[in-house]
Amino acid sequence: MTVATCVLDSLLIANRGEIACRILRTAKKLGIRVVSVYSDIDTHALHVKLADEAYRLEGVTSLDTYLNQTKILEIARDAKCQAIHPGYGFLSENVEFARACEQNGVLFVGPSSEAIRTMGIKSTSKEIMLKAGVPVIPGYHGNEQDQQFLRDQAEQIGYPLMIKAVRGGGGKGMRIVSSSSAFQSQLESAQRESASSFNDSQVLLERFIPNPRHVEVQIIGDHHGNTVYLYERDCSVQRRHQKIIEEAPAPGISAELRTQLGNTGVRVARAVNYHNAGTVEFIMDRTTEEFYFMEMNTRLQVEHPISEMITGVDLVQWQLMVASGQKLPLTQEELQLKGHAFETRIYAENPYENFMPGAGTLTHLQPPQPSDSVRIETGVQEGDEVSVHYDPMISKLVVWDENRTLALNKMKQALSQYQVGH
Repeated sequence: MTVATCVLDSLLIANRGEIACRILRTAKKLGIRVVSVYSDIDTHALHVKLADEAYRLEGVTSLDTYLNQTKILEIARDAKCQAIHPGYGFLSENVEFARACEQNGVLFVGPSSEAIRTMGIKSTSKEIMLKAGVPVIPGYHGNEQDQQFLRDQAEQIGYPLMIKAVRGGGGKGMRIVSSSSAFQSQLESAQRESASSFNDSQVLLERFIPNPRHVEVQIIGDHHGNTVYLYERDCSVQRRHQKIIEEAPAPGISAELRTQLGNTGVRVARAVNYHNAGTVEFIMDRTTEEFYFMEMNTRLQVEHPISEMITGVDLVQWQLMVASGQKLPLTQEELQLKGHAFETRIYAENPYENFMPGAGTLTHLQPPQPSDSVRIETGVQEGDEVSVHYDPMISKLVVWDENRTLALNKMKQALSQYQVGH
């Protein structure tokens, strides 16, 4: 499918915090009029202050505000916005919202609603990948959910294995089962959590790879048949199945394996006619270096800045270009990998309460000095309130240097200078 090329002159950012500010920065650089939306808690937030126009989403909860599709589309129409950028989280991978944008003549800065739907159902996406010749972890990805049937499938796969919610994410609806005796209770637990979190109790089963590497490939495609990869990121440092430190490129990856990963990421995107930015996640066996498709995130990732740092590409700018019907400005051969980058997520959490999300006033906030090789991506200022209603991540520290050792030392130094208090 091709889209008509247009000049993008207005953009509504359907998000908050650091990602809203990140998108806003590029849009303003391109001369695009920026419209922000805000909840009652975010009345004085940075993304509101920086926007050309800002509109209130009455309420405080995510459901009433940043997930309020009807109100956001209404504001986009009233503010005469050509496009909506969803950022990450909230409505970024919402099939209904992407479709509503399409139906209302508003450009959705992301893939088509059909691509989001296809890749959002893990069992469906893995069946497509198998047909496309993409390696997939051995397991059961079908629709049959009878408990005895699933137990039989588990015996065939072998233990340890993973139970995953078909529509899961963020570690929800996920269980590691080490033996047959534990299968029933873990299955029921995963199904309950999946039903409550995603309104769908369906699960899939996969062989568990102990001590794996989590490697993901950044891709972007346009409407003219061009898809490229911006190399890979390693996101193996996690807690509670959520990333906290990411780096690019992945360390210890040979040039040959890097090319294989990138080309496979592009093959995944083309299998579902994917346009705009996306991330293909692979799980890799540390011993054999075999890698398997896990899922595709059909949005801009939290950790996209490290891919920007090693390629010199502004991914948000490329997203806006693709959404307006333009071709990608560089071919795969023209994209060059340079240096090494790290990203550390900065959270408002209480280390004395098992790192539970904290809330309150940021009475002291002193980040390290930004530079060409040190980026502070944030949506808060000293004196702002951190709310329990939203994600506790307040900023991202991104550093680059000529090699991994230098970049790691730079990150350590920058972290030692970062002061947050409330």
